[in-house]
Amino acid sequence: MMMNQGAKKAGYVSQPAAMDPRSTEAWALSEASRRLVVAAKADDNGKSLREALVLNQRLWTIFQTAMAEPDCPLPREIRDNVLALSIMMDRQILQRLGDLDGAKLQPILDINRCVAEGLAQKPQVPEGAVAQPMQANDVPPQPVPAVAGGARMAVNVSA
Repeated sequence: MMMNQGAKKAGYVSQPAAMDPRSTEAWALSEASRRLVVAAKADDNGKSLREALVLNQRLWTIFQTAMAEPDCPLPREIRDNVLALSIMMDRQILQRLGDLDGAKLQPILDINRCVAEGLAQKPQVPEGAVAQPMQANDVPPQPVPAVAGGARMAVNVSA
């Protein structure tokens, strides 16, 4: 896929592989992480890191807002888990905005990566089952996040 000129001017090195919400959200998290890593290495007195942290904060604010909408179609448990993650991200990002220490980005990068991996997974159809076409008001199956003893979490924040 050829990247459009607007995306290149905006500083993106890639675009979402597909145009569905899950792919776009996974890409956005990966792009935010990429920018954090690049910014942490920049020698500009923290200017790039601050910009990358603010971008990451905006992305998580979008997720928070979507989960808090009264008509959010996701199950309550998923919404609560995403909101809890976003509160944790708020704390991490604010700490990094306070000290601009690029060496302490790993928790932010890990959460972004885990959520992006969960979003990138396609819902599985059990063997022998016939997949039914989704109706306009159907909610797709959602992976349940789990964070315990290093377990990976998978969260779908798509509506």
